[in-house]
Amino acid sequence: MANADCIIIQGSNMAECHPVGFQWVAEAKARGARIIHVDPRFTRTSAIADTHVPIRAGTDVVLLGALIHHVLSTQTYFHDYVRAYTNATTLISEDYQDTEDLDGIFSGYDEETGGYDRASWAYDLDEHGAPRRDESMTHPRSVLQILARHYARYTPEMVEQTCGIPVAQFHEIARALVESSGRERTTCFAYAVGWTQHSLGAQFIRTAAILQLLMGNVGRPGSGIMALRGHASIQGSTDIPTLFNLLPGYLPMPMAGQHRTLAEYLAGIASPQQKGYWADADAYTVSLLKSWWGEAATAENDFAYDYLPRLTGAHGTYQTVMSMLEDEVDGYFVLGQNPAVGSAHGRMQRLAMAHLKWMVVRDFQLIETATFWRDAPEIATGELVTEDIGTEVFFLPAATHVEKRGTFTQTQRLLQWRHQAVAPPGQAQSELDFFHDLGVRIRQRLAGSTDPRDRPLLDLTWDYPLDEHGEVDAEAVLREINGEHLTGEQAGQPLDGFAQMRADGSTTGGCWIYSGVFAGGVNRAANRAPHGGDEVASQWGWAWPMNRRMLYNRASADPEGRPWSERKRYLWWDEETGRWTGPDVPDFPVDRAPGARPEGEGGPAALAGVDPFVMQPDGKGWLFAPKGMVDGPLPTHYEAQESPVVNPLYPQQRNPGRRTFPRKDNLFAPSGEDPGSGVYPFVFTTYRLTEHHTAGGMSRWLPYLSELQPAMFCEVSPELAQQRGLSNGGWATLVSPRAAIEARVLVTERMTPLRVGGRTVHQIGLPYHWGVGGDAVVEGDAANDLLGVVLDPNVQIQESKVGSCDIRAGRRPRGEELLRLVAEYQSLAGATVETDNERLDPGVGSPTEEEDV
Repeated sequence: MANADCIIIQGSNMAECHPVGFQWVAEAKARGARIIHVDPRFTRTSAIADTHVPIRAGTDVVLLGALIHHVLSTQTYFHDYVRAYTNATTLISEDYQDTEDLDGIFSGYDEETGGYDRASWAYDLDEHGAPRRDESMTHPRSVLQILARHYARYTPEMVEQTCGIPVAQFHEIARALVESSGRERTTCFAYAVGWTQHSLGAQFIRTAAILQLLMGNVGRPGSGIMALRGHASIQGSTDIPTLFNLLPGYLPMPMAGQHRTLAEYLAGIASPQQKGYWADADAYTVSLLKSWWGEAATAENDFAYDYLPRLTGAHGTYQTVMSMLEDEVDGYFVLGQNPAVGSAHGRMQRLAMAHLKWMVVRDFQLIETATFWRDAPEIATGELVTEDIGTEVFFLPAATHVEKRGTFTQTQRLLQWRHQAVAPPGQAQSELDFFHDLGVRIRQRLAGSTDPRDRPLLDLTWDYPLDEHGEVDAEAVLREINGEHLTGEQAGQPLDGFAQMRADGSTTGGCWIYSGVFAGGVNRAANRAPHGGDEVASQWGWAWPMNRRMLYNRASADPEGRPWSERKRYLWWDEETGRWTGPDVPDFPVDRAPGARPEGEGGPAALAGVDPFVMQPDGKGWLFAPKGMVDGPLPTHYEAQESPVVNPLYPQQRNPGRRTFPRKDNLFAPSGEDPGSGVYPFVFTTYRLTEHHTAGGMSRWLPYLSELQPAMFCEVSPELAQQRGLSNGGWATLVSPRAAIEARVLVTERMTPLRVGGRTVHQIGLPYHWGVGGDAVVEGDAANDLLGVVLDPNVQIQESKVGSCDIRAGRRPRGEELLRLVAEYQSLAGATVETDNERLDPGVGSPTEEEDV
């Protein structure tokens, strides 16, 4: 980021939420970079930025889509980069129909399932099975022309009408982007949960990726899209992972009925004939299975593939909570989370926990999740009675990050080894020690079992050495993740990288993208050379994969292998040595010449010298996504689940692929011009504070931080305060279709009323750190109580950055009166389980009269 000429921060308050990383934004600015902050609120990030752009929450695709339209219509995109390195020249199937043809949906939509059959999105193939291309990019079915038609209506005027951003300010952003992109200059985007936590969140990020590819801002110094990950190893938790639908290294979980054998599973990941490194998924998978089950994993039993559990559908956080309410879940482990406060629809979370037989909470404090049975808000309303709750809660103290050793993986994929500073107090344990001990005890209980269901646990390689404190040696675990050779002259030696993994069972590797972190038997995550040792800090920690500091860095050179410019010189082809060279590890076969055009092979060997996107099956950056996204090959604007605005672009109001849960305890406000929409006329959005940390478990128990931010509050504009009789420092009650909460009022010009579609839209800012309980230094109502549950279909994340509410002066009622207030609003709005939950709006998807003919 420090090398960027322009940085657009959108969907993040980086200065407050990622202050360590923000130093590189500050350095870029000191070097002359332009900083633009797009956010509903004026924040500390905005204060440092050159330009703050207020935006209506949930409308980011319109702004980004209009920037795409601008650079295409003005021919200011990076033509040479786009033609050589993206799929702009590729032709799409004749069967494909766009949102422009079908009133807001794509071809292949199934209204019954809410999903798409993506066959019509595929590339148009020739008789040899190769994608057809048009190098002129003028063919009407070429990706570039489809892109241009798709975003034609995303104009500056549409941005003003939808986002509330004036046309002049849009042109200011467009100018900065164009002037800071191309051969000599680069622009970087940065985002966080302000983009991800939407029912369209994955497509927000896709839109930025399309824009950055068009501008040549991928794989070059100061370019890319920086996903700002949280404290302290959120990146690591998705790499290894903690997600229900992934195995380590982003290998998918097998699906019941679809992946009955290892061969069927591997066929679902990649074809051996496709280009790039996913074609070697068989080696990554078999090495993982060998890491887990060792000698029990053999070629004869598909390397113990049958030991893996199978998915029968989505089993994320919110599906689990609803299963708890149906008494389908007996026990629940809560680690590093505080769902009673920090998850969407807090009331649903707390009521669900009362249906459990047992719950284990590991934390530093008695967080609200651990004490819900005695002091949840539902105790006060009478919905829960302590004596009637049968949930047995086990609270186990956890070690803090300074009380354990291991690795953190941060925003830029960097593994950094942390040393143990002090021993954890009392019975506090690290996660590593806890789960190892739990595994040992379970295996002891199962010893001698002849039940086939117990074999996966009994056959696990659970023989970790212990350190001087009697805990599992964390370096031994990292070595296992790295992988090793099992046979031949190198048997017992660590792998140097994932390219050495084999599908014949001769290697292990717990996470293929981490392979190389222990190359040569050295813990490279512990590297600490002063200033990183060189210009890319290659000797500070270790970045996956292969200590590569910039992904897709082959794109930093032109098709002939020369730097696009000396100013942005990073990787180039050295004719003398016949190798790619530069300050970084090439993200490309190191000896693959720019002019190489392999034919007839798959995997990395099939990559041509001009295929920098080595994880894509065609080696190109995808402007159009023929697969991978479940709700559309091109990002399309849909309004949030709850929105006071009618979608001005399409008759389809909301993302037709979103995951909804029509339930009486999960009602939504009528939207747009629907009857009752005026009952919840305002937009609320949630955010973090510097002084508090996530749901408060690490901050609201500390007097110094609690003194800095002592109470839950809401930010409102002076205009909204006057309209609703709110006084600065006084109380306000906020009501959504799910709950009502109270907060202190902060009247501030940081919240800008926006003119949208000829009317004023007011937005309310809510920090989400407080919860009701008796143990913290400070407590308050939880912002997440206002939220309902609706999910992005790609990643199953909740929409928690935009919702509809009312706000009124004064404190909320207590006891049963609180429930009555919420019910009165629901009745006034006419909110039912059907509200906002229809998949398609009337008339959407019907063929036009011309098409009918």
